Amino acid sequence: MSSGSCRQTVAGTDLIRAAELLRAGRLVAIPTETVYGLAANALNPAAVAEVFEAKQRPAFDPLIVHVPDRDAAGRVVSEFPPLAERLAAAFWPGPLTLVLPRHHCIPDLVTSGLPGVGVRVPAHPLTQRLLREVDCPLAAPSANPFGGISPTTPQHVLDGLGGRIDYVLDGGPCAVGVESTVVSLMQERPLLLRPGGVSLEELERVAGPLERLAALSGDETTPQPAPGMLSRHYAPRTPLVLLDEQSAARPLPGRRCGLLTWGEFPEDPGFDRICQLGPSENLRISAANFFAGLRDLDSAGLDVIIARLFTERGLGLALNDRLRRGAVDAH
Repeated sequence: MSSGSCRQTVAGTDLIRAAELLRAGRLVAIPTETVYGLAANALNPAAVAEVFEAKQRPAFDPLIVHVPDRDAAGRVVSEFPPLAERLAAAFWPGPLTLVLPRHHCIPDLVTSGLPGVGVRVPAHPLTQRLLREVDCPLAAPSANPFGGISPTTPQHVLDGLGGRIDYVLDGGPCAVGVESTVVSLMQERPLLLRPGGVSLEELERVAGPLERLAALSGDETTPQPAPGMLSRHYAPRTPLVLLDEQSAARPLPGRRCGLLTWGEFPEDPGFDRICQLGPSENLRISAANFFAGLRDLDSAGLDVIIARLFTERGLGLALNDRLRRGAVDAH
């Protein structure tokens, strides 16, 4: 059945049902510690094609392959160099994706025809059990329409993809709340492709200095080196305006304005709706609340969302990346 057809999508905790659907080539949204992913059997090209169709995702945007452990990762790549071993030992299970030379078993569609495949071991206990039950690698981008706000609860998935997928495996709210960090080991020096749930500082303590791509760069009509690299991504429907963290937050005259903020701010800054993500001393709280807060403001009938950028370190690097891509004008 085509993903464009109307399906009756429900959420539940039936792990056996989720595994049976995935083995049958169907689509299941799965919980991870980062965001909910839209999973299909990574070895089944027809099932992978349905992921792209359900999300309306361009085929030049590759998918991340999820496996239960390091040994399973070794079966979807053709090489696992010493640096990959050190990073896997330090951060798996967890929010780190490594791009490594792909094994021939991985279909071209998963990697957008590129020679490398992004692979990670998610930390969510329910998805760990699912991966062992289904006994195949799962290709899983975020479980939302392409380019939109990533889902961190089962209801977010149903709001965006209800009727297009077969099941949502309910693992509760996502603990990390932003996507995995993506590091490519396809070149001489490790390259940070996407900041995420493992901070640059944590990575460099294990890997040494990482190369970094220029922000919001690249030809957006050719295969991307990793998911989430397009200049416009993670975007609300409501226009998003960014504010330097040192600047005072003020609403725009004559417009219904929402504020996405963190840390301390004036008690009554005059906004129609405010989402305070967390304290300045703990960005993990802000990250866990980030996409849910952005969704809340996006559904409030506002004219504009004003968002304060974060300190450019730790998880602030990943959160600012999501804000900048969400604020790019679609036109």
